[in-house]
Amino acid sequence: MTPASLAGAQPKLAGRLIEGRFLVGQTDEERYERWDVCEDLAQQLVAKAQNDAAKFPQNSHDVTLRRIRRAIEGKGWMTVVECDWLMVRLQTLLGW
Repeated sequence: MTPASLAGAQPKLAGRLIEGRFLVGQTDEERYERWDVCEDLAQQLVAKAQNDAAKFPQNSHDVTLRRIRRAIEGKGWMTVVECDWLMVRLQTLLGW
């Protein structure tokens, strides 16, 4: 979803008119699409995390996960909340 930029000093909510109703935030379909992207990325990152852990055995699992998080954040692919979820999901998939 594209962030809105609304002029003025008063607090505002950016909404969209969808099927005759104003919606602030994502639709259920948009939310599912974002979850699907995040889940797919988490699945792909399992091998990356395992390889990184094997390459740098002196690093703890937490250090490996922090390295991956920094790389993901640097790409600008997702929101902070999505990245938080992704890292918890990755940790679960890895059993760490």
